[in-house]
Amino acid sequence: MDQITFHYDTVLSDIHLLLPNSRHLMACLNRVGQPVFISRFRILWDGAKQDTCDLGSPCGGEELDRDTQEEKGREDARGSETGADGREDGGDGGEDGGVEPPLDEDGDLEVTRRQSLPRRDRDRDMVYPIILSQARREEEEEEEAEEECPRDVIRIEHTMATPLEDVGKQVWRGAFLLADLILSQPTTFRGATVLELGAGTGLTSIVMATVAKTVYCTDVGEDLLSMCQKNVMLNRHLMEPAGGEVRVRLLDWLRHDLCTDADTEFGWTEDEVADLHDNTTVIIAADVCYDDDLTDALFRTLYRICNNLHLPCTTYLSIEKRLNFTLRHLDVSCEAYDHFRHCLCEMQELRDGRTCFTVEQVTPSFPQCLLYERIEQLELWKVTAVPV
Repeated sequence: MDQITFHYDTVLSDIHLLLPNSRHLMACLNRVGQPVFISRFRILWDGAKQDTCDLGSPCGGEELDRDTQEEKGREDARGSETGADGREDGGDGGEDGGVEPPLDEDGDLEVTRRQSLPRRDRDRDMVYPIILSQARREEEEEEEAEEECPRDVIRIEHTMATPLEDVGKQVWRGAFLLADLILSQPTTFRGATVLELGAGTGLTSIVMATVAKTVYCTDVGEDLLSMCQKNVMLNRHLMEPAGGEVRVRLLDWLRHDLCTDADTEFGWTEDEVADLHDNTTVIIAADVCYDDDLTDALFRTLYRICNNLHLPCTTYLSIEKRLNFTLRHLDVSCEAYDHFRHCLCEMQELRDGRTCFTVEQVTPSFPQCLLYERIEQLELWKVTAVPV
């Protein structure tokens, strides 16, 4: 495959918009002609976590990369030329000692725009596919340097543009929100057996394995599961110190049982099925409710699994409300989110004598440990399942 294919229904990833200092190298084209990239995401450990009100800008401290530090130094130098009241030295303020509002030549108030990117990043080339032979060579160099990868960097193989049915190959903000929860509250998940539904690239499962004992990272589709398995291998340096293990497995929400076919590459063993049912106490799913039929299948799967668990289980669901203008309403709405909330209400009201479900929304007041834009449309929900 030597051509990149884009279609009218192509969905573009937006997770990289606030990562101007990261370089995303195309590694190859997959079997359907989608560019596959390897990106690095830096974890901000305890000494450098962002405040939640800062929507994605790098925080201070030693974790800043060189470009951001240089830009910060230039800003500090400019700031030293002003007085304590914000005026330049020798400037003449108003009678009350304030600063005259900046006006343009027409007398209109000048509004300060959002802070621009550092100079080098504004001038950098867009991310274009590079010659495949060179890309493969760079991928080989990445693999050779795997042992040297620092412990604060997650490397993820992913795509940036896919049709709707392949969006699991992209990285979404909901996965980062769940990763923030895990990194901010490690004692909640330490030593646990965890199941992720619709894991996609596996980023959240990898982060979970830094504290949990066993993580069953599940999705559907051989090419997607292979990508996920590659990402697990790329990030062994994060999981091995804690002894966590990620097992990539097939879990189709449209099936009523787990695939235990020995000839299936990502099938389950009988021992793994028993371990899942006996020991699982946490289920996670990140940004998987964008289609009503899939949302219904998710909640049916969640209900079926919880009924087979022998221990109480807590499920964390992240979702992003994506607003769209619809002709049916002639207004902006979020039908996928509305259906998700409807399913949550139905689950909480369910009374079948087997499992009691409790639903609550979690306020994302925990700090950011990864660089992304934590927009107000990002939500986190907690579903507690207790056997009756």
